[in-house]
Amino acid sequence: MDMLSQENILKVLKAFNPWWTSGAVRTEFAKTYKRFAFHETMKLMTHESIRRTVILTGTRRVGKTTIQYQVIDSLLKSGVGPQRIVFISLDHPLLKLCRLNDILDCYHANIYGDEDCYYFLDEVQYAADWDQWVKMIYDTRPLSRMAATGSASPVLKKKAAESGAGRWTVIQVPTMSFYEYCEILDVVRPQIPEDVKPTGLLGYAHRDLTLLMTQLSVLQKHFNRYLTVGGFPELALAKDDYLAQATMREDVVDKVLKRDIPALYNVRNTTELERIFLYLCYCSSNIIAVDVVAKELGGVSRATVDDYIEYMESANLIYRSFPVDMSGKQVLKAKAKIYIADAAIRNAVLMDDNLLINPEQMGIAVETAVYKHIAAFYYPNTTSVGYYRDSRRGKEIDVVVAFPGGKILVEVKYRENADIGEKDAIYEWADSASSAMLITKRENDYGIQSSKGSKKILRIPAFAFLYLLGNAEKHGYRSAKW
Repeated sequence: MDMLSQENILKVLKAFNPWWTSGAVRTEFAKTYKRFAFHETMKLMTHESIRRTVILTGTRRVGKTTIQYQVIDSLLKSGVGPQRIVFISLDHPLLKLCRLNDILDCYHANIYGDEDCYYFLDEVQYAADWDQWVKMIYDTRPLSRMAATGSASPVLKKKAAESGAGRWTVIQVPTMSFYEYCEILDVVRPQIPEDVKPTGLLGYAHRDLTLLMTQLSVLQKHFNRYLTVGGFPELALAKDDYLAQATMREDVVDKVLKRDIPALYNVRNTTELERIFLYLCYCSSNIIAVDVVAKELGGVSRATVDDYIEYMESANLIYRSFPVDMSGKQVLKAKAKIYIADAAIRNAVLMDDNLLINPEQMGIAVETAVYKHIAAFYYPNTTSVGYYRDSRRGKEIDVVVAFPGGKILVEVKYRENADIGEKDAIYEWADSASSAMLITKRENDYGIQSSKGSKKILRIPAFAFLYLLGNAEKHGYRSAKW
């Protein structure tokens, strides 16, 4: 029996492409809520003069495949013929064994013979030499359009630089922002102007700032749940938070550590991989020394720790934040800060029932969320997002956004008493930055504070800062400042 026969391939393709007969995407696949990345993808897939292959990257369950279905749904509703659209899940057991050109030949021989079609490739990194095939399709079929998803960001970006230069656009799909979380749950939220940006609040009069904070205060009650399960669309909509966290451990963490990373990087000892990830969960938002991790875990080499951390970053499980030199005189080489990709992932892994009443753990969760939001916001830019640390004097700034025209400084002090003064690095450096912000806990802890020089520091509660950053992202204010 020829397991990889065209007949068997066609059966799988028909199962993944029901619109070939029904003319429509199933409702449960093309969900109502559309993430920011959908609009970016749709713009590129339908642009009249610019033709680009879209690569969607992000960890499991963030909605990459859903975005593809939503684009397919929009194309069908705009009049594109159903047979012109093919969705190929390269994560399927049978299709994993096939060469991509054999799958495409089967589609064109049996469903649609012309070249003016739309290809949607899911989990493209599982196809051998996928980058060469994507390049070939782009170069030889000028009437076609293509979108693909993948879970290994650096791998995809490297291939894009090598084979996809001028052909591909990589769009990151991070876990949901607090703004998206509020939208997808349709919670009661204030009507605020589209052009409100966090940095712009430094110019607000106290009365206007108070009015805005009062409007935003209705969102604070949703913030704690966002930190525990809110980063993933389906899980955010779940009614059972304990089941949502269990699903996150199984579908997001376990499958990445036990299947995706081993398959992509030929990792044989998944136990070591799990141990290192667990260690990073406990140490999220801290500066990590690779040799210290190796020593504390025992029996794990420094090289293995280094490699596995890179693999986890590649699989979108963690962020690495590198030091930024405030003086601009040199490029620093030092240890990275590690952040778990979403506070909800960390909470699901650690299974800490006391998170919401443990000030230290809540501080870690909030700093993780703040870094994730800022890193995701600046992903399309060449802006550097890192941290500042003066080890000699023991001073640090949690997040530093460095761009050609200046720096934005962000310090997270999620505590009842969030006072800062001359001993704090942000107080010292605020005058040389474009903007400086202190992220606080209490809804009434906001306002403008003095710094060492003439510049002011904005005090703003975490939930308000994250929501306003999402508002800026939605309305297209990705620029040097937010």
